[in-house]
Amino acid sequence: MSPMSPDLDTGFDVSGRLLAEERAGDNAPPLSVSELSGMLKRTVEDRFGHVRLRGEISGFKRAASGHLYLALKDDNAVIDGVMWKGGAQRLAFAPQDGVEVIATGKLTTYPGRSKYQIVIDRMELAGEGALMALLEKLKQQLAAEGLFAPERKRPLPFLPRVIGVVTSPTGAVIRDILHRLADRCPTQVLLWPVLVQGEGAAQQVARAVRGFSAMDGGGPMPRPDLVIVARGGGSIEDLWAFNEEAVVRAVADCSIPIISAVGHETDTTLCDFAADRRAPTPTAAAEMAVPVRADLLAMLAEQGLRMSRSVRRGIAQARERLDMQARLMPAPDMLLAPQRQRLDDAGARLDHGLRHRLAAARAALADSSGALRPALLKAQAARAAERLERIGLRPELLTRRLGESQVALDRMARLFASNDPDRPLQRGFARVMAGGQLVRTTDAARAAGRVELRFADGEVAADVDGAGAPLERGAGEDISRPTKIARKPRAEKEGRQQDLFS
Repeated sequence: MSPMSPDLDTGFDVSGRLLAEERAGDNAPPLSVSELSGMLKRTVEDRFGHVRLRGEISGFKRAASGHLYLALKDDNAVIDGVMWKGGAQRLAFAPQDGVEVIATGKLTTYPGRSKYQIVIDRMELAGEGALMALLEKLKQQLAAEGLFAPERKRPLPFLPRVIGVVTSPTGAVIRDILHRLADRCPTQVLLWPVLVQGEGAAQQVARAVRGFSAMDGGGPMPRPDLVIVARGGGSIEDLWAFNEEAVVRAVADCSIPIISAVGHETDTTLCDFAADRRAPTPTAAAEMAVPVRADLLAMLAEQGLRMSRSVRRGIAQARERLDMQARLMPAPDMLLAPQRQRLDDAGARLDHGLRHRLAAARAALADSSGALRPALLKAQAARAAERLERIGLRPELLTRRLGESQVALDRMARLFASNDPDRPLQRGFARVMAGGQLVRTTDAARAAGRVELRFADGEVAADVDGAGAPLERGAGEDISRPTKIARKPRAEKEGRQQDLFS
């Protein structure tokens, strides 16, 4: 029977066995999936250990761990790529979809998905055209957010006391700025040293700008009134740190007016659009920052002269107006002549009036003194004594009046005592009270149920029993005498209740 002939009993091909068996001469043992993936991985990595790919970034994503995941594509193919955190931190630009780059790394496989990918060690923009395309795309994005809007621009302070400078401490830029400031108007300068190109330059510039903005002025370092971000000229690659999004956002968010002086006059960065003022050169930024001190002094001197001339001219005009008014006014003697005449007339009338008044007073005194003769006074005194004697108070009249009043008072006292409601209690009577009210009838006593009997020496409580039947007395008991009721002192009123008829 041939190997391919069907089995006579089953009718199936003998080669389609249910269980795998090793056959004689077979030198290809079966491989596991992991073994095959490992062999492919080693083959690809050995063969393509160093490659450079040119392609357009697509599907860019930055993981929370800091690793970068993307795909590089051209017109006909696409390959996945990954860049670990260490390499991503060394990138001189921010990758974006649509940017054409040249990636350097090695090919490897990812067994978990049966895919191959490139592990990127270094990534650069594919020529100046790609760099300009990335710049234009970022510019449009930030402009759409309003970071370059003209209404965000703030005026620069006229004469800043402190100027903060963000630049390299070793370059010619800081020397040019200091020299220009010293020539124009000496001002305190705070330098925040940073890298102005290369790896980490953008982060340092952004951190410096935000640091100046966060100063409150209460510490040992004064807060700047103006900030200058400066760098010398260079190629677009050299100035790229000032096109980074982190720097542009830091400049736009700065709470201090800021001047961007990056590169030469023909160089333009995104930092220039976000700043409040763009200077063509760092030296021009220093000229924008402060006025010329000599010009200020000359202007102050001129203003002082103008002020002095204005004051002198005003005084002269006021003196001239005063002289004109003085010539129009009459002489002092002419002004005082009527008043002097009125004063003389009043003095003359006063002398005549005093003499007339004195004569009238003498006449009135003479008339009054004639009625004050001694004989008349004695007669008036005698008549007054007589009237006093007639109206004098005799003691017997007062004594009789007091006796009559005493009798009336005694009568009223006896009447009051006879009307005292407690006086019958002294003769053995009792007052029946219920709830603070006087009980006058048997119906009121039955309705109350419990009454108080008030005697002359105290009170007792009693319960009302029966329905008005007469009390039964024992044989031989004197009915003329009232039934005894146990008396309870006031202090024991709240104790055991006694029966009224017990």
